[in-house]
Amino acid sequence: MQKGTALVVGATGITGGNLAAYLVASGWTVYGLSRRATEQSGVIPVAADLLDAEQTKQALAELPISHVFYCTWIRRDNEKANVEANSQMMRNLFAGLESAPLKHASLVTGTKQYLGSFEAYGSGRIETPFRESEPRVPGDNFYYALEDVLFESAERQGFSWNVHRPHTVIGYARGNAMNMGTTIAVYASICKATGQPFVFPGSTTQWNVLTDMTDALVLARQMEWAATTPGAANQAFNTVNGDVFRWRRMWREIGEYFGLQVADCPKTPQPLDEQMAGAESTWREIAEKHGLVEPDVGKLASWWHTDADLGRDQECVNDTTKSRDFGFDHFRETRGAFFDLFDRLRAEKIIP
Repeated sequence: MQKGTALVVGATGITGGNLAAYLVASGWTVYGLSRRATEQSGVIPVAADLLDAEQTKQALAELPISHVFYCTWIRRDNEKANVEANSQMMRNLFAGLESAPLKHASLVTGTKQYLGSFEAYGSGRIETPFRESEPRVPGDNFYYALEDVLFESAERQGFSWNVHRPHTVIGYARGNAMNMGTTIAVYASICKATGQPFVFPGSTTQWNVLTDMTDALVLARQMEWAATTPGAANQAFNTVNGDVFRWRRMWREIGEYFGLQVADCPKTPQPLDEQMAGAESTWREIAEKHGLVEPDVGKLASWWHTDADLGRDQECVNDTTKSRDFGFDHFRETRGAFFDLFDRLRAEKIIP
Protein backbone atom coordinates (compact mmCIF):
# COMPACT_ATOMS: atom_id res chain seq x y z
CA MET A 1 0.00 0.00 0.00
CA GLN A 2 1.32 3.44 -0.95
CA LYS A 3 1.96 5.40 2.24
CA GLY A 4 2.66 8.85 0.83
CA THR A 5 4.97 10.92 -1.30
CA ALA A 6 8.05 11.94 0.64
CA LEU A 7 10.66 14.59 -0.04
CA VAL A 8 13.88 13.74 1.81
CA VAL A 9 15.94 16.93 2.01
CA GLY A 10 19.61 16.03 2.30
CA ALA A 11 19.21 12.64 0.62
CA THR A 12 22.94 12.00 0.26
CA GLY A 13 23.73 12.44 3.97
CA ILE A 14 23.98 9.95 6.79
CA THR A 15 20.46 10.68 8.07
CA GLY A 16 18.72 11.44 4.79
CA GLY A 17 20.32 8.62 2.83
CA ASN A 18 19.37 5.97 5.35
CA LEU A 19 15.89 7.46 5.75
CA ALA A 20 15.30 7.51 1.98
CA ALA A 21 16.26 3.84 1.67
CA TYR A 22 14.01 2.92 4.58
CA LEU A 23 11.01 4.81 3.18
CA VAL A 24 11.43 3.22 -0.27
CA ALA A 25 11.46 -0.23 1.35
CA SER A 26 8.40 0.73 3.41
CA GLY A 27 6.25 1.61 0.40
CA TRP A 28 6.66 5.35 -0.05
CA THR A 29 7.26 7.28 -3.25
CA VAL A 30 10.50 9.07 -2.38
CA TYR A 31 12.04 12.17 -3.91
CA GLY A 32 15.58 12.91 -2.75
CA LEU A 33 16.67 16.56 -2.71
CA SER A 34 20.37 17.39 -2.61
CA ARG A 35 22.87 19.72 -4.25
CA ARG A 36 24.18 16.82 -6.30
CA ALA A 37 21.61 14.36 -7.60
CA THR A 38 21.37 11.18 -5.55
CA GLU A 39 21.89 7.88 -7.34
CA GLN A 40 20.18 5.83 -4.65
CA SER A 41 18.05 2.97 -5.89
CA GLY A 42 14.33 3.73 -5.82
CA VAL A 43 14.79 7.42 -5.00
CA ILE A 44 13.73 10.04 -7.55
CA PRO A 45 16.54 12.62 -7.67
CA VAL A 46 15.86 16.34 -7.28
CA ALA A 47 18.94 18.55 -7.58
CA ALA A 48 18.86 22.08 -6.14
CA ASP A 49 20.83 24.46 -3.94
CA LEU A 50 18.42 25.52 -1.20
CA LEU A 51 20.22 28.83 -0.86
CA ASP A 52 19.01 29.64 -4.39
CA ALA A 53 15.31 30.46 -4.02
CA GLU A 54 14.50 30.45 -7.74
CA GLN A 55 16.38 27.22 -8.43
CA THR A 56 14.61 25.57 -5.50
CA LYS A 57 11.22 26.77 -6.70
CA GLN A 58 11.81 25.40 -10.18
CA ALA A 59 13.09 22.05 -8.89
CA LEU A 60 10.03 21.55 -6.68
CA ALA A 61 7.39 22.87 -9.07
CA GLU A 62 4.35 20.59 -9.29
CA LEU A 63 5.86 17.79 -7.20
CA PRO A 64 3.01 16.06 -5.29
CA ILE A 65 4.82 16.07 -1.94
CA SER A 66 2.74 15.02 1.06
CA HIS A 67 5.56 14.69 3.62
CA VAL A 68 8.85 16.57 4.00
CA PHE A 69 11.75 15.10 5.96
CA TYR A 70 14.37 17.82 6.51
CA CYS A 71 17.78 16.23 7.16
CA THR A 72 20.31 18.80 5.97
CA TRP A 73 22.36 21.80 7.09
CA ILE A 74 25.21 23.96 5.92
CA ARG A 75 28.22 25.02 7.98
CA ARG A 76 29.41 28.63 8.10
CA ASP A 77 32.25 30.40 9.93
CA ASN A 78 30.20 31.34 13.01
CA GLU A 79 26.83 30.60 14.55
CA LYS A 80 25.21 33.85 13.49
CA ALA A 81 26.04 32.98 9.90
CA ASN A 82 24.84 29.41 10.49
CA VAL A 83 21.50 30.80 11.66
CA GLU A 84 21.14 33.05 8.63
CA ALA A 85 22.09 30.48 6.00
CA ASN A 86 20.21 27.50 7.42
CA SER A 87 17.00 29.38 8.13
CA GLN A 88 17.07 30.80 4.59
CA MET A 89 17.43 27.30 3.16
CA MET A 90 14.32 26.13 4.97
CA ARG A 91 12.35 29.23 4.01
CA ASN A 92 13.23 28.67 0.36
CA LEU A 93 12.16 25.04 0.63
CA PHE A 94 8.68 25.76 1.99
CA ALA A 95 8.23 28.66 -0.43
CA GLY A 96 8.88 26.18 -3.21
CA LEU A 97 6.22 23.86 -1.79
CA GLU A 98 3.44 26.48 -1.43
CA SER A 99 1.23 24.66 -3.96
CA ALA A 100 2.11 21.11 -2.86
CA PRO A 101 -0.48 18.95 -1.01
CA LEU A 102 1.73 19.05 2.08
CA LYS A 103 0.41 17.25 5.15
CA HIS A 104 3.44 16.97 7.41
CA ALA A 105 7.05 18.08 7.84
CA SER A 106 9.74 16.50 10.00
CA LEU A 107 12.93 18.28 11.07
CA VAL A 108 16.11 16.57 12.30
CA THR A 109 18.24 18.64 14.68
CA GLY A 110 20.15 17.07 17.57
CA THR A 111 21.57 17.22 21.06
CA LYS A 112 23.05 20.70 20.53
CA GLN A 113 19.50 21.66 21.45
CA TYR A 114 20.67 21.10 25.04
CA LEU A 115 24.43 21.61 24.71
CA GLY A 116 24.54 24.90 22.83
CA SER A 117 25.93 25.74 19.39
CA PHE A 118 29.33 24.70 18.02
CA GLU A 119 30.98 27.92 19.20
CA ALA A 120 29.38 27.69 22.66
CA TYR A 121 29.46 23.89 22.92
CA GLY A 122 28.71 22.60 26.39
CA SER A 123 27.48 25.98 27.60
CA GLY A 124 24.01 24.66 28.33
CA ARG A 125 24.95 22.70 31.44
CA ILE A 126 21.48 21.16 31.53
CA GLU A 127 21.33 18.24 33.94
CA THR A 128 21.06 14.80 32.40
CA PRO A 129 19.02 13.08 31.23
CA PHE A 130 18.06 15.72 28.67
CA ARG A 131 14.29 16.09 28.26
CA GLU A 132 12.42 17.65 25.36
CA SER A 133 10.80 20.17 27.71
CA GLU A 134 14.13 21.82 28.61
CA PRO A 135 14.33 25.56 27.79
CA ARG A 136 16.55 26.73 24.97
CA VAL A 137 20.15 27.52 25.81
CA PRO A 138 20.82 31.29 25.54
CA GLY A 139 22.65 32.46 22.43
CA ASP A 140 22.51 31.85 18.69
CA ASN A 141 21.77 28.27 17.61
CA PHE A 142 20.70 27.37 14.10
CA TYR A 143 18.65 24.46 15.47
CA TYR A 144 16.35 26.98 17.13
CA ALA A 145 16.16 29.05 13.94
CA LEU A 146 15.14 25.97 11.94
CA GLU A 147 12.45 25.13 14.50
CA ASP A 148 11.05 28.65 14.29
CA VAL A 149 10.87 28.56 10.49
CA LEU A 150 9.20 25.14 10.67
CA PHE A 151 6.58 26.36 13.15
CA GLU A 152 5.85 29.50 11.12
CA SER A 153 5.56 27.54 7.87
CA ALA A 154 3.32 24.89 9.43
CA GLU A 155 0.93 27.54 10.73
CA ARG A 156 0.88 29.42 7.43
CA GLN A 157 0.55 26.37 5.14
CA GLY A 158 -1.58 24.19 7.42
CA PHE A 159 0.56 21.09 7.93
CA SER A 160 1.59 19.21 11.07
CA TRP A 161 5.21 18.78 12.18
CA ASN A 162 7.72 16.86 14.28
CA VAL A 163 11.23 17.66 15.48
CA HIS A 164 13.67 14.79 16.06
CA ARG A 165 16.76 15.22 18.24
CA PRO A 166 19.25 12.38 17.71
CA HIS A 167 22.64 12.21 19.39
CA THR A 168 25.58 11.42 17.07
CA VAL A 169 24.08 9.30 14.28
CA ILE A 170 25.78 6.01 13.35
CA GLY A 171 25.15 4.91 9.78
CA TYR A 172 26.55 4.45 6.32
CA ALA A 173 27.31 7.54 4.25
CA ARG A 174 30.22 8.91 2.25
CA GLY A 175 31.29 12.54 2.13
CA ASN A 176 29.28 13.43 5.22
CA ALA A 177 30.40 16.20 7.58
CA MET A 178 29.11 14.61 10.80
CA ASN A 179 30.00 10.93 10.61
CA MET A 180 31.67 9.58 13.74
CA GLY A 181 31.34 5.89 12.86
CA THR A 182 33.23 6.13 9.57
CA THR A 183 35.73 8.57 11.09
CA ILE A 184 36.61 6.10 13.87
CA ALA A 185 36.85 3.27 11.33
CA VAL A 186 39.27 5.27 9.18
CA TYR A 187 41.32 6.28 12.24
CA ALA A 188 41.48 2.66 13.42
CA SER A 189 42.54 1.51 9.95
CA ILE A 190 45.34 4.08 9.89
CA CYS A 191 46.49 3.00 13.37
CA LYS A 192 46.61 -0.62 12.24
CA ALA A 193 48.51 0.19 9.05
CA THR A 194 51.08 2.38 10.82
CA GLY A 195 51.41 0.46 14.06
CA GLN A 196 50.45 3.42 16.21
CA PRO A 197 48.31 2.86 19.32
CA PHE A 198 44.57 3.44 19.16
CA VAL A 199 44.45 6.55 21.34
CA PHE A 200 41.14 7.97 22.54
CA PRO A 201 41.17 11.57 21.25
CA GLY A 202 38.72 13.11 23.70
CA SER A 203 38.44 14.25 27.30
CA THR A 204 38.76 12.10 30.40
CA THR A 205 35.19 13.17 31.20
CA GLN A 206 33.86 11.57 28.01
CA TRP A 207 36.03 8.51 28.65
CA ASN A 208 34.39 7.93 32.03
CA VAL A 209 30.80 9.24 32.00
CA LEU A 210 27.70 7.68 30.50
CA THR A 211 26.60 8.63 27.01
CA ASP A 212 24.34 7.40 24.19
CA MET A 213 24.10 7.44 20.39
CA THR A 214 21.58 7.03 17.56
CA ASP A 215 21.53 4.39 14.84
CA ALA A 216 20.34 5.85 11.53
CA LEU A 217 17.69 3.17 11.17
CA VAL A 218 16.26 3.89 14.62
CA LEU A 219 15.96 7.53 13.59
CA ALA A 220 14.34 6.58 10.26
CA ARG A 221 11.80 4.36 12.00
CA GLN A 222 10.93 7.07 14.50
CA MET A 223 10.54 9.69 11.78
CA GLU A 224 8.12 7.55 9.78
CA TRP A 225 6.22 6.58 12.93
CA ALA A 226 5.81 10.18 14.13
CA ALA A 227 4.83 11.44 10.67
CA THR A 228 2.07 8.85 10.32
CA THR A 229 0.75 8.56 13.89
CA PRO A 230 -1.92 11.23 14.52
CA GLY A 231 -1.33 11.41 18.26
CA ALA A 232 2.38 12.10 17.76
CA ALA A 233 1.93 15.18 15.58
CA ASN A 234 3.33 18.57 16.61
CA GLN A 235 5.81 17.11 19.10
CA ALA A 236 9.59 17.07 19.55
CA PHE A 237 11.22 13.73 20.33
CA ASN A 238 14.68 12.74 21.50
CA THR A 239 15.97 9.87 19.38
CA VAL A 240 18.62 7.50 20.76
CA ASN A 241 19.21 3.76 20.65
CA GLY A 242 17.90 3.05 24.14
CA ASP A 243 21.13 1.85 25.72
CA VAL A 244 23.89 3.82 27.46
CA PHE A 245 27.62 3.14 27.55
CA ARG A 246 31.00 4.51 28.63
CA TRP A 247 33.64 5.22 26.03
CA ARG A 248 36.33 3.56 28.18
CA ARG A 249 34.61 0.25 27.44
CA MET A 250 33.31 0.95 23.93
CA TRP A 251 36.73 2.22 22.74
CA ARG A 252 38.40 -0.99 23.84
CA GLU A 253 35.71 -3.09 22.15
CA ILE A 254 36.17 -1.15 18.92
CA GLY A 255 39.91 -1.62 19.24
CA GLU A 256 39.41 -5.37 19.63
CA TYR A 257 37.25 -5.40 16.48
CA PHE A 258 40.16 -3.94 14.50
CA GLY A 259 42.80 -5.99 16.30
CA LEU A 260 44.46 -2.93 17.82
CA GLN A 261 46.46 -2.11 20.91
CA VAL A 262 44.31 0.33 22.89
CA ALA A 263 46.25 2.96 24.82
CA ASP A 264 45.11 4.33 28.15
CA CYS A 265 43.14 7.55 27.92
CA PRO A 266 45.58 10.51 27.99
CA LYS A 267 45.11 13.07 30.74
CA THR A 268 44.74 15.79 28.11
CA PRO A 269 42.76 15.39 24.87
CA GLN A 270 44.63 14.25 21.75
CA PRO A 271 42.37 15.66 18.98
CA LEU A 272 42.16 13.70 15.75
CA ASP A 273 42.66 16.94 13.86
CA GLU A 274 46.19 16.94 15.32
CA GLN A 275 46.81 13.19 15.38
CA MET A 276 45.79 12.86 11.75
CA ALA A 277 47.72 15.82 10.38
CA GLY A 278 49.26 14.59 7.15
CA ALA A 279 47.01 11.51 7.00
CA GLU A 280 46.13 12.25 3.37
CA SER A 281 49.24 10.56 1.98
CA THR A 282 49.01 7.68 4.45
CA TRP A 283 45.42 6.97 3.45
CA ARG A 284 46.25 7.10 -0.26
CA GLU A 285 48.89 4.43 0.32
CA ILE A 286 46.43 2.30 2.31
CA ALA A 287 43.77 2.70 -0.39
CA GLU A 288 46.18 1.72 -3.15
CA LYS A 289 47.50 -1.30 -1.24
CA HIS A 290 44.03 -2.66 -0.45
CA GLY A 291 42.16 -1.52 -3.56
CA LEU A 292 39.82 0.80 -1.66
CA VAL A 293 37.24 2.85 -3.54
CA GLU A 294 37.99 6.23 -1.90
CA PRO A 295 41.62 7.40 -1.70
CA ASP A 296 40.71 10.87 -0.38
CA VAL A 297 40.50 10.65 3.41
CA GLY A 298 38.82 14.08 3.49
CA LYS A 299 35.75 12.54 1.86
CA LEU A 300 35.45 9.91 4.57
CA ALA A 301 36.55 11.32 7.93
CA SER A 302 35.20 14.31 9.84
CA TRP A 303 37.99 14.74 12.40
CA TRP A 304 36.61 18.07 13.71
CA HIS A 305 33.14 16.71 14.43
CA THR A 306 34.37 13.61 16.22
CA ASP A 307 36.75 15.79 18.26
CA ALA A 308 33.82 17.99 19.29
CA ASP A 309 31.72 15.00 20.37
CA LEU A 310 34.48 13.21 22.26
CA GLY A 311 36.02 16.34 23.73
CA ARG A 312 32.99 17.44 25.72
CA ASP A 313 33.51 17.99 29.42
CA GLN A 314 30.06 16.86 30.55
CA GLU A 315 27.82 13.82 30.55
CA CYS A 316 25.38 13.50 27.66
CA VAL A 317 22.36 11.20 28.12
CA ASN A 318 18.99 11.74 26.47
CA ASP A 319 15.65 10.83 28.02
CA THR A 320 13.37 8.92 25.60
CA THR A 321 10.45 8.48 28.00
CA LYS A 322 8.27 10.84 25.98
CA SER A 323 8.79 8.88 22.78
CA ARG A 324 7.95 5.60 24.53
CA ASP A 325 4.87 7.14 26.15
CA PHE A 326 3.63 8.16 22.70
CA GLY A 327 4.09 4.60 21.44
CA PHE A 328 7.55 4.31 19.85
CA ASP A 329 9.61 1.56 21.47
CA HIS A 330 12.20 0.53 18.87
CA PHE A 331 15.75 0.18 20.20
CA ARG A 332 19.25 -0.80 19.04
CA GLU A 333 22.45 -1.89 20.78
CA THR A 334 25.05 0.79 20.05
CA ARG A 335 27.97 -1.64 19.94
CA GLY A 336 26.12 -3.67 17.32
CA ALA A 337 25.40 -0.52 15.32
CA PHE A 338 29.13 0.27 15.22
CA PHE A 339 30.14 -3.26 14.24
CA ASP A 340 27.46 -3.53 11.53
CA LEU A 341 28.70 -0.26 10.05
CA PHE A 342 32.32 -1.45 10.14
CA ASP A 343 31.31 -4.71 8.43
CA ARG A 344 29.60 -2.79 5.64
CA LEU A 345 32.52 -0.39 5.22
CA ARG A 346 34.79 -3.41 4.74
CA ALA A 347 32.39 -5.16 2.38
CA GLU A 348 32.15 -2.08 0.19
CA LYS A 349 35.93 -1.52 0.23
CA ILE A 350 35.75 1.77 2.10
CA ILE A 351 38.21 0.48 4.72
CA PRO A 352 40.61 -2.48 4.49
